[in-house]
Amino acid sequence: MSETEDTFAGTSARSTKHSAREDDALAHEVEGMIRAGRSTHAEEWNDPEPTAEGEPDVDSSPADTLTGGVPQGMTPDAVVARAELARWLDRADFPSTGPDLVEAARDHRAPDAVADELSRLPDGQVFERIGDVVRALGYPTET
Repeated sequence: MSETEDTFAGTSARSTKHSAREDDALAHEVEGMIRAGRSTHAEEWNDPEPTAEGEPDVDSSPADTLTGGVPQGMTPDAVVARAELARWLDRADFPSTGPDLVEAARDHRAPDAVADELSRLPDGQVFERIGDVVRALGYPTET
């Protein structure tokens, strides 16, 4: 069974590698490392091995470049700005007007910079998705 516009694949069609309990246990195991940004194991032997000498550090954005590149027609700054806006808005927040999106971002405890950026949206316009918001704010989009 595949997902279509009006139906969603049932649980039998999803991955069954782990149970929900094991997924939660695995998430809990790495939660401290994600929050701290470093290893949180008490025993040194349990730490992941460091990066080899001469190899670049593992990072989601090595040397200030986006992994995988930038879509054609966009700039790295526009990609980062779009991701930051999308980070604080859920699909459930759409369709909405500018003031409603500012309120939604504040409800999600977005930083003031995000709320200020969303407050620049034109009044009276309804936005269906994050792409519409980005275009209305004047950011370049992929071509």
